Amino acid sequence: MGGEPIPAAIADDAWLGGDFIATVQQRGAAIIAARGASSALSAASSACDHVRDWVTGTAPGEWVSMGVWSDGSAYGAPKDVIFSFPVTCAGGEWKVVEGLAVSEAAAQKLAASGEELVEEAALAKSCLGE
Repeated sequence: MGGEPIPAAIADDAWLGGDFIATVQQRGAAIIAARGASSALSAASSACDHVRDWVTGTAPGEWVSMGVWSDGSAYGAPKDVIFSFPVTCAGGEWKVVEGLAVSEAAAQKLAASGEELVEEAALAKSCLGE
């Protein structure tokens, strides 16, 4: 992706932390309301984009957000969960882009998401008798 960080480009922390986050969190409901139908097509399109980037690679100097297995070493994500990271792809392999600046507010949201994923994984394992 490159370029200026989003907070600097938008220059409205209140909007980014409020209306923008709320809109992103409700995107599935917004798609259903706009189409009058399931948001499954949007999810399918995203899955296709994910596989395309993984298989064909990302352009030099660009990265995409991709749900990949976390080894616990980047952006405070817990180990052994699927987490969305900035990645580059080449030759059918992905690599987490490290060192991007993360605001305190974003770090808190990432930590909360990580905690939810760990709880969901534990629930899934308990349902499987593990």
